[in-house]
Amino acid sequence: MQDGSSCLSPAQCRAARALIAWSKGDLSSASKIPEATIAGYEAGKLFPDEQALRDMKRSLENAGVLFIPENGGGAGVRLARPASASIDTDETETVQYEEYLKNDAPPGAGG
Repeated sequence: MQDGSSCLSPAQCRAARALIAWSKGDLSSASKIPEATIAGYEAGKLFPDEQALRDMKRSLENAGVLFIPENGGGAGVRLARPASASIDTDETETVQYEEYLKNDAPPGAGG
């Protein structure tokens, strides 16, 4: 059985999960690969078949991970989309929180 490192290395799998804050259970649910298989692979004790590795990699990619191939600098992972893409940056909308509406400044403080 191949070690599958051409598809997804154990280190890339661990790093990809950390990057998107996924547990082994999250990856298991998304890829339909047993959590024990993922744990064994990441620990270097188990080498799933290429299809299982492709399923895990595809699930991580669908969650926003980009896999960087070995190109002289070492294989790695990064986010495919900027992390801030999920943050609302609409500065045209004013939001007032109730706790900030009360004037708690002493009289004559200005403002």
